[in-house]
Amino acid sequence: MKIDKRMLPLAIGGLGIGTTEFAIMGLLPDIAKTLEITIPEAGHLISAYAMGVVIGAPILIGYSVKFPPKKVLFVLIIIFTLFNGLSAIAPNYSSMMVVRFLAGLPHGAFFGVGTVVATRLASKGKEAFYISLMFTGLTFANLAMVPLVTYVGHVFHWRWYFVIVTIIGFFTLGAIKLWLPNLEQKEGGAFLDELKILKSKRTWMVLLITGIGFGGLFTWFSYITPLMTLVAKVDTEYMAYVMILAGAGMFVGNLGGGYLSDRFNPEKTCIFLITSMMLALGCVFLFAENTIIALILTFVCGALSMAVSAPINIMMMKAAPKSEMMAASFMQAAFNIANAMGAFLGGIPLLYGLSYNYPSLVGVGMTFIGLMIAVRYLFLYGDRAKK
Repeated sequence: MKIDKRMLPLAIGGLGIGTTEFAIMGLLPDIAKTLEITIPEAGHLISAYAMGVVIGAPILIGYSVKFPPKKVLFVLIIIFTLFNGLSAIAPNYSSMMVVRFLAGLPHGAFFGVGTVVATRLASKGKEAFYISLMFTGLTFANLAMVPLVTYVGHVFHWRWYFVIVTIIGFFTLGAIKLWLPNLEQKEGGAFLDELKILKSKRTWMVLLITGIGFGGLFTWFSYITPLMTLVAKVDTEYMAYVMILAGAGMFVGNLGGGYLSDRFNPEKTCIFLITSMMLALGCVFLFAENTIIALILTFVCGALSMAVSAPINIMMMKAAPKSEMMAASFMQAAFNIANAMGAFLGGIPLLYGLSYNYPSLVGVGMTFIGLMIAVRYLFLYGDRAKK
């Protein structure tokens, strides 16, 4: 398949965002030691970034919809590059908290604008696949960059992690300048007008499918290390390879989800994928003690975690056709809420001394709720409702 170089700026940007978001998780002990804080306090840096994503997405999109997408993406990556660069030299915990929050601000807005740009660059019937092309950078980050950067951070210094992300930011700026075409800006669209999408029941149903249904997979991913080492009996030294396996699943699932969405329509694809999530998480709960099955499920769950991205984003854009960028930015906020909700609810069984396969059982319940909302959505707004 011929690569559309117009999509490279979005993919490279996704690579940088994925690297900065996920690599920090494996470097928390190193960061805590340098900044003289506890590991839980270092974990607050992840929360600060996520808070920046949730707050920055609607605000930056709201004030940028009247500008050409190329210019908006360029400015967003400047912000991203600047504050990741400052993260490399932040001298203490307080300053690091601030710059991590600010580094998170352009995250959701980048994918919000990028989602709309991808659909405008795609030929008819290929919109979801082009969205998945944008997310290849994010999935490749989990497959290769996160293990690489984690290794560099351990062996040399964790600050090199932010230096590498900053370099990716500069590459993204060059790619935007060279390869992203000039697309016309959207007419009209005041900030408050853009927020009117939140009055729509259809919009909220998509957000709930994402936050609850997709959140089910984060009950698994948040506790994957103790699950694999304590339940599946994988040696700790092999966990890096387990994460690469999950990243490979994400890479394959991302492209597969885009293909299925274009072929069968996003609503039906979403229902199929959430059903698959529920079954896969049930299998994790039942069979995680078998090492081989646990490894197979690691790839499967990784694939499903990204396969839903393209169809659910298309559903959101269809739900808010006059405010596509704002809608896509809220999706990024919903994904981060799903992350937090999955980790929190999945941790409840652990408080009562249950095994690390029990978070996945919580995930089964969450995906079931998401599935029921998705079925209702299909009935109200899918092809059946139009006939």
